[in-house]
Amino acid sequence: MVGEKPAGDLLNVAILAVPEVTASALYSMYDLFASTGRDWGFITTGVPGRALMRPYIVANKGEAVRSSNGILVTPHYTLDDCPPPAIVCVPDFSLKPGDNCAGSFDHEVAWLRGCHDAGAILASVCTSNMMLAEAGLLDGLDATIHWAYAKSLSNHYPTIRVHPGRALVVTGPGQRIVLAGGGTSHHDLALYLIGRFAGLQTALELGKVYLIDWHDAGQLPFASLLVSRQTSDGLIAKCQEWAAEHYADPSPVAAMTRLSGLPERTFMRRFEKATGLSPLQYVHSLRLEEAKQMLETGDLPIEAIAQEIGYEDASFLARMFRRKVGLTPAEYRRRFGSLRRALLG
Repeated sequence: MVGEKPAGDLLNVAILAVPEVTASALYSMYDLFASTGRDWGFITTGVPGRALMRPYIVANKGEAVRSSNGILVTPHYTLDDCPPPAIVCVPDFSLKPGDNCAGSFDHEVAWLRGCHDAGAILASVCTSNMMLAEAGLLDGLDATIHWAYAKSLSNHYPTIRVHPGRALVVTGPGQRIVLAGGGTSHHDLALYLIGRFAGLQTALELGKVYLIDWHDAGQLPFASLLVSRQTSDGLIAKCQEWAAEHYADPSPVAAMTRLSGLPERTFMRRFEKATGLSPLQYVHSLRLEEAKQMLETGDLPIEAIAQEIGYEDASFLARMFRRKVGLTPAEYRRRFGSLRRALLG
């Protein structure tokens, strides 16, 4: 396989630091790769095993890079003098939803393209997936990104097939592009690469060392159903404000239509143009967000929650919740109610 390490040699893993990089993702991946083959033996027998990977930090220039939270990241190499990498990892960086990175990282984008042409695996996280898109490496391919940036990626690079529910996507010829979604999905990315190049058992052992959970449910359970749904259309914004307080009312769509003073078909078209959702989809999203909040913070039965948010049929809520959130209400409560239970003792 392209990028596999020669026997007895460390596998070079370059981790790219750009201005406003997320330091936690960068150093977390660095630690995981540096620990590969070494730390399981140390914590189980007291004798470190043989390291299998050689991570190093690269940047456009030799000076320290300031991360998004102000931490200075000191690179080991510049783009021009780093050892040839078998894998290049690109942690995420601060980017306003709706924007892209065109023109911001021209040298880095060109370097990434050159590494890919030379046979390296490219692995990026969250907003850095935009850099691979800007390099033209994702054209016509499947991809993922943090759920808050999915629309940005689709809008700026319409040939890419974006799957915002997936925590990890492996794509491209030879599967030489690995994309992680958001948050701690860089753990999934690192474990995947470790399993691919150092073996499944090594990846499983490292997951046990660091107590890492695989995001098998993807990103949907973590996503807001209402991201970027505000509008500059004053009339529709007024209807949104009404819906935020009255989503549990009977026939809320009909009530919003009356409030708008528009013919029904005109209101439907204008609402969807302004928010990206039909009025009924918008109401369902409001109700499901409230259901998530109630599941996270309370112990009401699912039937009672359904009634509270405007559904007479709890089974309808359960089906819609599973389809939109990726978990059943009971599974969601178990996963996201743990913090409340811990705080209550």
